[in-house]
Amino acid sequence: MSAVESYSAGREDFAALLEESFTRNEALEGTVIKGKVVAIEKDMAIIDVGLKTEGRVALKEFTGPGRDEELKVGDEVEVYLDRIENALGEAVISRDKARREESWVKLEKAFEAREKVMGNIFNTVKGGYTVDLDGAVAFLPRSQVDIRPIRDVGPLMGQPQPFEILKMDRRRGNIVVSRRTVLEETRAEARSELVASLEEGQVIDGVVKNITEYGAFVDLGGIDGLLHVTDMAWRRVNHPSEVVTIGQTVKVKIIKINQETHRISLGIKQLLADPWDGIAARYPVGTRLKGRVTNITDYGAFVEVEPGIEGLIHVSEMSWTKKNVHPGKIVSTSQEVDVAILEVDQVKRRISLGLKQTLRNPWEVFAEQHPAGSVVEGEVKNKTEFGLFLGLEGDIDGMIHLSDLDWNRPGEQVIEEYKKGDMLQAVVLDVDVEKERISLGLKQLGGDPFVDAGEFKKGQVVTCEIIDVKDGGLDVKISGTDMTTFIKRAEIARDRAEQRPERFAAGEKVDARVILFDKKARKIQVSIKALEVAEEREAMATYGSADSGASLGDILGAALKKATTDKK
Repeated sequence: MSAVESYSAGREDFAALLEESFTRNEALEGTVIKGKVVAIEKDMAIIDVGLKTEGRVALKEFTGPGRDEELKVGDEVEVYLDRIENALGEAVISRDKARREESWVKLEKAFEAREKVMGNIFNTVKGGYTVDLDGAVAFLPRSQVDIRPIRDVGPLMGQPQPFEILKMDRRRGNIVVSRRTVLEETRAEARSELVASLEEGQVIDGVVKNITEYGAFVDLGGIDGLLHVTDMAWRRVNHPSEVVTIGQTVKVKIIKINQETHRISLGIKQLLADPWDGIAARYPVGTRLKGRVTNITDYGAFVEVEPGIEGLIHVSEMSWTKKNVHPGKIVSTSQEVDVAILEVDQVKRRISLGLKQTLRNPWEVFAEQHPAGSVVEGEVKNKTEFGLFLGLEGDIDGMIHLSDLDWNRPGEQVIEEYKKGDMLQAVVLDVDVEKERISLGLKQLGGDPFVDAGEFKKGQVVTCEIIDVKDGGLDVKISGTDMTTFIKRAEIARDRAEQRPERFAAGEKVDARVILFDKKARKIQVSIKALEVAEEREAMATYGSADSGASLGDILGAALKKATTDKK
C-alpha cells in the first residue's frame, strides 16, 4: 500500500472513530453520569466527567435541607449532563438535576408500592408548601399538613419527615404529597393498640381537649373519648362547660368501647352514687316539698327536688282553673315552687309532680261557702247556645242553663237580653266537685209560680187574662197567679164557627176549665170549649132533656134565666 493510500485509509478510520465518539457522547446528553471533583474554586466545583472536558457546578447544589455534603477534591459525584460542550468549551452539568432524576425513579417505585418517602418542607407557596424529596420538589396542600388545622408550620420546616405520594405526573413534573395520611395511619395503629389495652368499666384519668354543645372530648393518652353531657352528672346539665374546662384533668369511667370504630364513651356520674336508688322510700306519694324549676316545655315543667333528681309537673297538674295555658305563664325557670308527689317510677326513673295539689280545690271551697240555694253574683263571661257562664270567686265559672233563665218564656228568647260584662245574681243549684261544675239558676230568684199558685184540680173553672192573640190560639195567664198557658184554637169555643181567635182581644178576661194539671211536669192546660160543654151537660141534667119534649133552646133559656136570677 502506498503512503498516499495509507494516509487516506488512516483519515477515514479517524473520521469513523470521531463520528462514533460524537454519537456516543451525544447519547450521554440528558443522562446522569459520574464525574470526579478536580478542583474547588470559590463557590464552584470543577468536575471532570471523563469526556476530555470539565464542567462547573455551584457548591450550593451539593447542600440543602437534610443533605449537608462536605465536598472535597477527589470525590466522585453523579451529575446530570445537559450538553457536552458549551461556547466556553465546558460541559454543562448539574448536581440538582442529577439528584432530581434519581429521585423521580425512586419516587415512582415508592408511589407504585404505596410506600412512604422522606422529605423536608422548605418553602411556603399559595395554597400550601413545597417539599424537597431528595432533589424532587413536591407540593404539600395546606389541608394535608396535619390531622387538625395548624396555624404555624415553622417548627416543621426543614425537618426530615415521612410523606405519602398522592399523585405524580412526570411529564408535567408535578408531585402532590400528604403528611396527614401518614399521621392518620400512625394514629390509627396507636389507637388500635391503646383501645386493645382498655376495658369497659375501667376508671382512667384523661385531659379535656375540646368542649361542644353535646359533651366534651377527653384525651386518654393518644385516643379521645366522648364524655356526653348526660353522663357528666346525675342532675340536669345545660352546657358541658358547667362541669368541665379545657385542659382539666378528670377521672372518668369507660362506659362503652366500639372495637370497629374505636369510639369510646365515657362517664363521670357513673363514679358517683345513683340518687335514684331508694327514691320511692324517700318520696312517698302525697309528700309535699319544695323544688326549683329547671326547664319548661309545652307539656309541663321539670322541677329539681334534690341534686340529680327531677320530676315533671304535667300541664294538667299545674292549675285547677287554667286549662289551656302554656306552662311558662304559670311558672318560670329557677323559680322555687311547692309540689306534691303524685307517682314515683324507679325503674323508668320518673317522678310525677303536682302543683295544684298543694292548693285547695276551688270547687270544694266554693261548695263549702255557697251551698245549694245560696245567692251569688258574677260577671257574664260567655254566651253559648246552651246558656250563660258567670265568673265566680276563686277564678271559677258557673253556668246558667237556658231552662233556668225564666219560668215562662223560652230560654232561647230570654238569653238575647244579656251580654258579656253584665253583672247578674243567681241561685246556686248544684256543685259537682269531681266534675268541676257549678249549676246556677236565674229564674229561681223570683220563686216558682207553680209552687206559689197552689193546687189545681182537673175540671176546676179558672179565670184567665188574655196576654196575646195568635192565629193558633190564645196566650193566657191564670188570674191570681204567675202561671201562663196556651189555649189552642180548637179549645176556644164549642162550636166550630166560633173557634176564631180574632173574637178575643188582649187584656180581656175569659173563664175556662182545667183539663190538665201536672205539678211535677210543670204543665197546666185550660179549655173554654170544655167549660161550655160542661155547662151544657149541667143544664140538660137540671132543666130537662130533649126526650121530655123540651128543645135545647128552651133548656138553655131556662138555665140562663136561672143563672141571671141567682146573680141578682
